Amino acid sequence: MLHPAKKRGPLTKRAAALLSVATATVAAVVTSPAGAAPTAAAPAAALRWTGCATPRYPTLQCASLKVPLDHDQPGGRQISLALTRVPHTAATSQGPLLVNPGGPGGSGRALAGFVASALPKDVAAQYDVIGFDPRGVGKSEPTLDCGPGHFTPVRPDSVPLDAQTEQANLDRVKSFADACQAKHADVLPYIGTVSAARDIETLRGALGAAKVSYFGYSYGTYLGAVYAKLHPDRVHRLVLDSVVDPGGVWYEDNLAQDRAFDARHKSFLAWVAQYDEKYGLGTDPAGVEERWYAMRDALRGTPAGGKVGPAELEDTYMPGGYYNGYWPVLAEAFSAYEVAKDPKPLVAAYERFGAVEPSAGNSYSVYTAVQCRDSAWPKDWNQWRADMWRTHAKAPFMTWNNAWYNAPCAFWKTEPLAAPDVSNASLPPALLLQATEDAATPFEGALSMKGKLKGSALVVEEGGGNHGVALSGNKCLDEKVAAYLRSGQASDATCPAQAAPKPTPATRAVPPTAGGTALHGLLGFRG
Repeated sequence: MLHPAKKRGPLTKRAAALLSVATATVAAVVTSPAGAAPTAAAPAAALRWTGCATPRYPTLQCASLKVPLDHDQPGGRQISLALTRVPHTAATSQGPLLVNPGGPGGSGRALAGFVASALPKDVAAQYDVIGFDPRGVGKSEPTLDCGPGHFTPVRPDSVPLDAQTEQANLDRVKSFADACQAKHADVLPYIGTVSAARDIETLRGALGAAKVSYFGYSYGTYLGAVYAKLHPDRVHRLVLDSVVDPGGVWYEDNLAQDRAFDARHKSFLAWVAQYDEKYGLGTDPAGVEERWYAMRDALRGTPAGGKVGPAELEDTYMPGGYYNGYWPVLAEAFSAYEVAKDPKPLVAAYERFGAVEPSAGNSYSVYTAVQCRDSAWPKDWNQWRADMWRTHAKAPFMTWNNAWYNAPCAFWKTEPLAAPDVSNASLPPALLLQATEDAATPFEGALSMKGKLKGSALVVEEGGGNHGVALSGNKCLDEKVAAYLRSGQASDATCPAQAAPKPTPATRAVPPTAGGTALHGLLGFRG
């Protein structure tokens, strides 16, 4: 997921709903007969690959694929998906390996080159590594962009301490939901995980492949699980990294994130306390936490640089919950503001991590459209208010910020589906990877998914807190992935976490200490 999560008390789980009537119809239409041996399909539409090389990825190719807007009306309106490919070079190929960075709303085109270069050469050589922008995203057409300027600073304080602040936030999210309906009413019923999974099946046919392999991060794990549910006999390998809890899609998963991100933020503050000689914020983690919230309170009255109020501060520090390689930069900014009384590094950190670029209007629009369509959200704002204040009492770091990020779903006009039950006893063994302290997709989600995918193996990064752990510098994890992609064989295992970063002298530097800077730049945070 593009959005927050972390640590643990027992998760509140909804029972995974069975497919809705519409989704059940999807399964009936697109699932091959049980036990049928897949055969290579003639390409559904000729893919014309053209060179789009970059200095880093000199063999990268690009193409586009037409798919039905409504898969139940294949002769109706067509839309296009933007694709990339790094072709296999081995004499014998294991077929396509589709890669997805998550979101929903994340562009996957750049991920193909990264994965092909990060895997061992002998493994990458066996696969056509395929990146794609899911429907509505990036270079796919049409693209969604509901509300340009939705994140323009300074926004109302995310914590609604009075009725006026709450109403200002409500007006803002209602406006976004209304703008989506006004601009994209014709496509919103078809922007969702099931439709995206059906696109993958169309892509498989266009590739002429009997089976595809799939490697998904974050939300991409859920998309992969849904595709595998619809087409278990079309799956060759399935790698799911930083795993969504399929039983909480999506309201409960976001509440779990709130608790998880708060714990991860406390881990960051405890790390700051370890380096008092560098940052001067104290040696007691609780005292450092008090100073962080004092900074937040001060910004309510006087936003830093006229840009960074409380909501923007949360946006700036939330990426530290995704990747601890950002901690030194965030600590420098915190220290400069609190100790040196210099707001400039905080503004610079906001512009780097928190400020929303124009392209993010697309990713957030797709994020919202998918999440609001995938499953039902409470429509009674009183329920949201009660749940958020209850969670905020124990997890104040991101609860309300996360609520407003998802709150357009309370006012969404497109009717929701029911989330499919991804339980699957027909797959080849899948490989799941999960850090125990992951914030965006808490550890319990991986356990839940493992229980639903019969025969799957779970590789745990013990003590790790980053979101997206494979191909980010942990040799133990990377070897497990490579071995699985070679042979399809995997077993449960535990790998130690990488070392935490060390302070760095340069405010703008992102150290390579823990690895993974390139990967986390591709996975992003909140689009």
